[in-house]
Amino acid sequence: MSGINAPLANQFAALGDPTRLAIIDRLIEDGPQAAGALGDIADISAPAMSRHLKVLHQAGLVHRETDKQRRIYSANPDALRAIGAWSLDREAFWTASLDRLARLFQHIGKTE
Repeated sequence: MSGINAPLANQFAALGDPTRLAIIDRLIEDGPQAAGALGDIADISAPAMSRHLKVLHQAGLVHRETDKQRRIYSANPDALRAIGAWSLDREAFWTASLDRLARLFQHIGKTE
């Protein structure tokens, strides 16, 4: 994986699942949630939801705290900032590349 660190690759892999992406979206929008409160995100069993939360936790995308019998999950802002920074960096690269391509086409069009 040239240029991409393993944690970032694992985070993108974890977010590749629609249920896990929806969980992250909920945590970003609504703040910390108990695992049970996330059950309405998808029509899946509680054990399946736990597995999704475990994947997100192992990828570093969520923090998990224990409050007596409940596990409270929250989005990890540092991980989300890293994903955002990577995305913005790639956006800058592609914008510059497409701008160069447009200039090339303009130059070619003027010489014909």
